[in-house]
Amino acid sequence: MLLAFSVAPSGGDDPDGSVHDAVAAAVRVVRDSGLPNRTTSMFTEIEGEWDEVFDVVKRATEAVAAFGPRISLVIKADIRAGYEGEIDGKVERLERAIEDTRDERP
Repeated sequence: MLLAFSVAPSGGDDPDGSVHDAVAAAVRVVRDSGLPNRTTSMFTEIEGEWDEVFDVVKRATEAVAAFGPRISLVIKADIRAGYEGEIDGKVERLERAIEDTRDERP
């Protein structure tokens, strides 16, 4: 399973609305999990088996709970049995396709 998620508190104390400390706490949980992962400006991706991935998401969400009375959690998953290494594989195939289409242009 390849899963992308975003978790953030709302109703916290930061006057400018920044959530970077809360997000850092969640990302720390993900990185400490040992599962393949990647964090971008909007989402964190994690790869593994269903139970282990959702356990990490749950613990990351619990880490964010310390920063506000309400939590927003967005999840998108690609569930494809028998595939591993897709956190990099999907991007590598995309980059090759971009190059292939670039080579085909007049």
